Amino acid sequence: MAFMEKPPAGKVLLDDTVPLTAAIEASQSLQSHTEYIIRVQRGISVENSWQIVRRYSDFDLLNNSLQIAGLSLPLPPKKLIGNMDREFIAERQKGLQNYLNVITTNHILSNCELVKKFLDPNNYSASYTEIALQQVSMFFRSEPKWEVVEPLKDIGWRIRKKYFLMKIKNQPKERLVLSWADLGPDKYLSDKDFQCLIKLLPSCLHPFIYRVTFATANESSALLIRMFNEKGTLKDLIYKAKPKDPFLRKYCNPKKIQGLELQQIKTYGRQILEVLKFLHDKGFPYGHLHASNVMLEGDTCRLLDLENSLLGLPSFYRSYFSQFRKINTLESVDVHCFGHLLYEMTYGRPPDSVPVDSFPPAPSMAVVAVLESTLSCEACKNGMPTVSRLLQMPLFSDVLLTTSEKPQFKIPTKLKEALRIAKECIEKRLIEEQKQIHQHRRLTRAQSHHGSEEERKKRKILARKKSKRSAVENSEEHSAKYSNSNNSGSGASSPLTSPSSPTPPSTAVEHAPF
Repeated sequence: MAFMEKPPAGKVLLDDTVPLTAAIEASQSLQSHTEYIIRVQRGISVENSWQIVRRYSDFDLLNNSLQIAGLSLPLPPKKLIGNMDREFIAERQKGLQNYLNVITTNHILSNCELVKKFLDPNNYSASYTEIALQQVSMFFRSEPKWEVVEPLKDIGWRIRKKYFLMKIKNQPKERLVLSWADLGPDKYLSDKDFQCLIKLLPSCLHPFIYRVTFATANESSALLIRMFNEKGTLKDLIYKAKPKDPFLRKYCNPKKIQGLELQQIKTYGRQILEVLKFLHDKGFPYGHLHASNVMLEGDTCRLLDLENSLLGLPSFYRSYFSQFRKINTLESVDVHCFGHLLYEMTYGRPPDSVPVDSFPPAPSMAVVAVLESTLSCEACKNGMPTVSRLLQMPLFSDVLLTTSEKPQFKIPTKLKEALRIAKECIEKRLIEEQKQIHQHRRLTRAQSHHGSEEERKKRKILARKKSKRSAVENSEEHSAKYSNSNNSGSGASSPLTSPSSPTPPSTAVEHAPF
């Protein structure tokens, strides 16, 4: 595909952050091996599911590829003799199901290309590195001063975003990074506005935004060039990782877990909040804050990847905040993501789950106060504070920032309006997704409650009581009829009738005298 060529009509823009779940439905033995039939589902809709067939050797191949993450994954061991026994196959199926549960619930593994291709080969069969190379090669035909040094393979978490180390031909010692990204499901800008805004990014000057050297776009993707930073990102600092290493190796299983010093937390946090406030005031949607999107230069944090929201890419933390209906604007998304980032800076690792019930000891209670306002059950239920409110909290209010660079980012009025409309569309899709998840959760809880052992016992007791009550009522009704019949037969109490109405015929039955 030529770089300035339109994307194919009807192209499906998947949200790669929607979780995949996998359940082994059955197994079948074929001569010398066993196949496992797996039902894979995207998100909460049962209709959005499909079947795949995998052998143990397929699991083994995936597991070998995932060893780069440095995790001890629970793949059942190989067995050469007796591997066709019925009991063994049933036991192995349980083990493989546990393995699938582990890799689909690990936030980093579940989003990696290896796992996506294993579970959803129809949507992830393409080689995005080759596609990116084709696009970049087309670009270099019109921009001959740039030259590719090497691909930076898998340094990011996105499947459809690729990186290359670059140099300028007349400055061979200077290194730059080219990033190429495909469109995402939240691309609501017109092609013209999208390309104009991408090309506007190099003009954005801010002490806490990492400068874009060059940017261009077509109707299907964008290409940006920035200076290469040997020290890497804030996440590289926290995890003591090498910037050029693959994402799985760098961040899945850090050798040493250690948070930053309190002064670093205060300074970096204040800088990040200042740039978020700047973008919010400009009406520029972000929504992509995480430690890998913060470049570190000395003691200064600089935000990366402003282009992501223009491209319509989903957030790294989307599977978290899509669970909470009060986190429904890009501003509140930024604040919630800042909570994740602050947790990582404080403890040297991400939270085990969100919301966080209780926080481990921190260097200061002021840190915990901010974490509680962004990650606690109450915060996720009731909503996020504003960036301005966070800046006023004790952790950041006394931090003095000294910078001589004056922020500058002029966005034409027409493009500001286009950004506003696109932002509303992004938020609308998020709200709709949150509504569906909320309804699904309520239904699941109701079904689970209805099917619980305790609830079944309650229903049995109620059924017995109802049965006894019905029996008593029937008995009383029968007695009443019997009594009425006797009274009617003796003439002791006859109904009053009007002269114009005929007396109803007697329905008395003769009984033996008492």
